[in-house]
This record gives sequence, structure tokens and C-alpha cells, in this order.
Amino acid sequence: MMIRHLLLLQFTPETTELDIAEILALFVAAKDKIDGIVAVTAGENVSPEGKNKQFTHCIAMDFLDEAARDNYLPHPEHQKMKPRFRPHIADILVFDYSC
Repeated sequence: MMIRHLLLLQFTPETTELDIAEILALFVAAKDKIDGIVAVTAGENVSPEGKNKQFTHCIAMDFLDEAARDNYLPHPEHQKMKPRFRPHIADILVFDYSC
């Protein structure tokens, strides 16, 4: 069964729009570097409901199955991304579900 991996992000006040664009692009590019990633989308919250609790952006990653998701977490390509995005994260919510 496919796994959808959601990252809800709140960036630090110092984070620029360029930083955000580069960080989101890193995750989108991971699809071509890590086996088992079926799709990656990312974007800014556009909901008019105002219930995003300060989270401004989302990254959605679809994995072939749990094994693919579990391979991604320690994968060297994923680890290489962390120094670029972690300093800019004020808060993050990670939520995975089967679909």
C-alpha cells in the first residue's frame, strides 16, 4: 500500500522567499534521486479558513510502500538535504498515512 508523507512547515522569520523556493525544490528533486518515491508536490498554504496554525508550506511525498519510505528516511540524499533546510525550520509537523 502506498504511503503519503506530509510535512507541514513553519519557516523562521529570517528565511527568505529564495530559501523557501530552494528548500521545496530539494524535496521535489528527491524523486529523481531516491528509489521508491512516486511523486512529490510542494507549495504554500492557500486555504481561506485560517486554520493552518502558523504552518505556511506543505511538502507531500508519495512512496511506493512503507519499505520505500523507510529507505528514504536514512538515505544519503535525504541526509544531504538536512543542513540546507533544518536551520530555516521554526516548526514542522510530519504525518504519514496509507493510501
